[in-house]
Amino acid sequence: QVQLVESGGGLVQAGGSLRLSCAASETISSFNTMGWYRQAPGKQRELVASITLPDITRYADSVKGRFTISRDNAKNTIYLQMNSLEPEDTCVYYCGGLRYGRKYWGQGTQVTVSS
Repeated sequence: QVQLVESGGGLVQAGGSLRLSCAASETISSFNTMGWYRQAPGKQRELVASITLPDITRYADSVKGRFTISRDNAKNTIYLQMNSLEPEDTCVYYCGGLRYGRKYWGQGTQVTVSS
């Protein structure tokens, strides 16, 4: 069973930084796309950033220039470096991956940005 495990969330002041990690139980090169999503209470889950083979990245307009997605194939891990965090970035962040036509999700990690 494929597992995605996020880590790195927490509480940070506005303007600060956090780095989220998502470790996969399978080689990440077997995923067509991996990405970070976030969901606020009462809202739909939205794409934050994705990385598609070979290394095509995509970002939500709200995070462009502040967040960076990257991958480490040797560690089967993807990262989300989040800089210049804003209170509006407060959400549960989920790692997601598409592999052989099936979508997988992590359990989520809370990011809270205080003003």
